[in-house]
Amino acid sequence: MRRQLQISLALMLAGSAFVVSAQSNAPSSPAPGQAPAATPPAAATPGPQAPVQAKVAMCIGCHGIPGYQATFPEVHKVPMIAGQNAKYIASALTAYAKGDRKHPTMRGIALPLGDKDIAEISEYYAGLAQVEAVPATVEAPADVKKLLDKGACASCHGANFSKPIDGTYPKIAGQHADYLYVALKSYQIQGKPYHGRSNAVMAGQVKQFTHAELKTLSQYLASLPSELRTVPQSRFR
Repeated sequence: MRRQLQISLALMLAGSAFVVSAQSNAPSSPAPGQAPAATPPAAATPGPQAPVQAKVAMCIGCHGIPGYQATFPEVHKVPMIAGQNAKYIASALTAYAKGDRKHPTMRGIALPLGDKDIAEISEYYAGLAQVEAVPATVEAPADVKKLLDKGACASCHGANFSKPIDGTYPKIAGQHADYLYVALKSYQIQGKPYHGRSNAVMAGQVKQFTHAELKTLSQYLASLPSELRTVPQSRFR
């Protein structure tokens, strides 16, 4: 009799141990009235990046139309940017975003752009023209040469004004004369909400000239062979 009781007790203890072990290994259930524990979210997967065509779509409405003329804040043809130095385009967009270049439309376009956007847009337009390098520029007329020497223009923009000493400087040979005039004049402007450019080097050079002299310089530079183009484009979809 005692032997049977010992066996029964041993079986009961073994069964209890099995139940405890199973419960400890089973997933814990929330207490009554307690919400289930939240499942940790999966790592976010980066969304697809917009192609460069989508990023330049906002540029096409002005820079993709030959001869397109801006009317605000001043009247002039929009600059040709196909074939321009990528570093210069990037520098210009950054200046518009920061307000160093005052232009309401361009500031509104540049502000939302990230560094990657600016780099891709700049590289896109730099490679868009696909034109041959221009030859060395012929000697300027005496009156123009005097102005060019006075402003030391070639020391930054290159002997033919298409080979700047650094990519952050623009090619200016063959650019629209009215745009060049407005751009040069803007370095003389201070304290205006919609006009003016902040650049100590250019301001120091341009302040030496009258508006008539700036027009003479602009007309000469516009007459030179150019690596710049306006490439007609349809809107991307």
